[in-house]
Amino acid sequence: MNVDKLSVSFDRSLGHAVRASAKRSGRPVSGWLAEAATDKLRREAFDEFLAAWEAEHGPITGAELGAARSRLGLAGTSGTSAA
Repeated sequence: MNVDKLSVSFDRSLGHAVRASAKRSGRPVSGWLAEAATDKLRREAFDEFLAAWEAEHGPITGAELGAARSRLGLAGTSGTSAA
């Protein structure tokens, strides 16, 4: 596997929490951190997409959000604005 080794530093309490969460999930800390970073990058990419879409088409309406929740099988769940 092609990997990029990084050295990171955390506040002590955050480091303990990361290690504990990784242990609970049965994953090594590096895998846990890679998953967290991937999730963060996906959210940032989605936020950028939404901002560009709204700049071109206007703000997403509540009706559009409701239709999206329904199509995703999330109807009835509470949600906040995507941006």
